[in-house]
Amino acid sequence: MTSVEALHRAKADRPADPIAAAAQPMYAPRKHVYPRRVFGRVRSVKWAVLMLCLGLYYVVPWLRWDRGAGVPDQAVLVDIANARIFFFWIELWPQEIYFLAGAMILGAFALFAVSSLFGRMWCGFTCPQTVWTDLFMLVERWIQGDRNARMKLDQGPHGANYWFRKVLTHGVWLVIAAATGGAWIMYFNDAPTVTMDILTGQASVQVYFFFALFAGFTYLLAGWAREQVCTYMCPWPRFQAAMLDENSLVVTYRDWRGEPRGKAKADGVGDCVDCFACVHVCPTGIDIRDGQQLECIGCGLCVDACDSVMGKLGRPKGLIAFETLKNLSASAAATATMPAGAARFKAGMAARQVPRFVRPRTLFYAGALSIVALVMLGAFLMRSTLDVTVLRDRAPLYVRLSDGAIRNGYTIKIVNKTHDDAPLALALAAPDGFRMTVQDVEDDAQGRPLLARRADGIAQYRVFVVTPAGRRLDQETPLAFRLVDAQGRTVASQSTIFLAPKP
Repeated sequence: MTSVEALHRAKADRPADPIAAAAQPMYAPRKHVYPRRVFGRVRSVKWAVLMLCLGLYYVVPWLRWDRGAGVPDQAVLVDIANARIFFFWIELWPQEIYFLAGAMILGAFALFAVSSLFGRMWCGFTCPQTVWTDLFMLVERWIQGDRNARMKLDQGPHGANYWFRKVLTHGVWLVIAAATGGAWIMYFNDAPTVTMDILTGQASVQVYFFFALFAGFTYLLAGWAREQVCTYMCPWPRFQAAMLDENSLVVTYRDWRGEPRGKAKADGVGDCVDCFACVHVCPTGIDIRDGQQLECIGCGLCVDACDSVMGKLGRPKGLIAFETLKNLSASAAATATMPAGAARFKAGMAARQVPRFVRPRTLFYAGALSIVALVMLGAFLMRSTLDVTVLRDRAPLYVRLSDGAIRNGYTIKIVNKTHDDAPLALALAAPDGFRMTVQDVEDDAQGRPLLARRADGIAQYRVFVVTPAGRRLDQETPLAFRLVDAQGRTVASQSTIFLAPKP
């Protein structure tokens, strides 16, 4: 009997003694988990998802996207130095940060919807902690062997073989961690350039700091902490129960079929032969037969392990399966008075119903997802590529010239989100007699100032508006500045006011 089996048997046989429970230590030491290799449909899906996630993470920074001269050609880049976020053909400016907020809201509702439908599928298949831990355990199995070999290695003498395998394992882990930290840096810097800078020692202190930070945390969390992150550090298990209901598909043990446990050839026992195969493959070391637990990440490896045993015994698969709690209760009620056997199995399976994916909870999440997605799509389609901002001088509010005319000063900023740098004419919409001058620019054929716009940048100009001398004015007079292209179309406008002395 292994230490894990002994632990579970002792837990089942322990009497409910409050005095003995009070004498237990408050903080139990960590019990090392040795997951066994498993084959099956769920494991194959997890390998496919792992390769997809890792491939996207490591490859995406190297993808190129031609945006023209003077602009980064990296497909996905958070360009902090120039305050831009590039995502293929999309370019976001700092004032468009609300798109990131919308993307985070979409992700949250998508996570809620997936949890309500399939339990902790995110945790078991696509969570970065799960993906990298799976990768690190794969390396560990390659070098140190499967479960029994690793247990024997740790419990045996720490000789040359022990240290060779341990050092090699941690060496490969460090290489993976370094690649992970380096890939993260590449999302904020040009990938080929920053890679050469890191390798040649020419990168900045900030680059090396964040490289070491992410590499170190990858090595620590995936190599050492592992299941403790899911059990003690991650907040998601604490409130994910609010997303579940009795119709959610979760990994569960069909106790109505498996109990009472016993040897395969014994009479009057269920299908569970108490082989602990489900426990041996669990990455968090729990026994799924104890019911829903905080530590279960919903990875489904216990499903493959149990199906393998049932196949060898010639019994139907699915003793552990993705099942709804509603079906579990219905099957248990239908077979409560029936002895173990084929008849009980048929009755229990017949009591099941097709899981209801369309229900008020999922409809709410689908509606919220659709609304947020449509709002973001509408905002993106209607986003302007050219904006003009007018800032009126506040000190002084106005200037009285020597001839008695009143002058106001303005700062005009042209935000150009395109790569077109053709100049635009500035027109003033104001009462008759108001005159406009712009410093250091030329006029077009109609006498309007020509403002050069900076491609994918911001251009700034000083503008003065003067009234005729002796003209009686209101304290505030509305004005508007218009930017006109070569075809005479108004491409942007901004309203403001002209201040004068109180009449």
